[in-house]
Amino acid sequence: MLLYIIRHAWAYHYGDPRWPDDTQRPLSEKGCKRFTGIVDCMVERGFAPQIIATSPLVRCRQTADLVAEGILEPADVVELDALEPGSDLEALLAWTAEQAQRYAEVAWVGHAPDVGRLVAALTGDGEGEIHFAKGGVAAVVLEDPPEPGQGELRWLVTAKVLGVE
Repeated sequence: MLLYIIRHAWAYHYGDPRWPDDTQRPLSEKGCKRFTGIVDCMVERGFAPQIIATSPLVRCRQTADLVAEGILEPADVVELDALEPGSDLEALLAWTAEQAQRYAEVAWVGHAPDVGRLVAALTGDGEGEIHFAKGGVAAVVLEDPPEPGQGELRWLVTAKVLGVE
């Protein structure tokens, strides 16, 4: 299966008094526009998750919704507590194994530094970390059932790599 791991797009600054509850901090207008450009570029290259799991925090949910709106075929967006800050890899793998019975391409939308740690755990010994820029997307090929350490990182892109401003 192909797993896309996505760091949420550019949100308003942490500590902004408009959102004293950080779970409610949304994407900025520029962040939405920039991430939409990323999705458009990736769709041209075959990006097509069939189901999207997201942290329930607003900025991740909005990022997941932008993916769902930008891809060619409809995809459900599912909020998973396992993608909240401090992600739960075991729970994510269990959920993903269930989805693999129906879908070939799945996406997770989460937070840094978790997304980098998740990719490292899936593709290595779990001791490393991969830097993710905001709005970054990685594609990891996993066997069925998905297990830590057996994934292959196919690619990792950022807005800069794609030429999106």
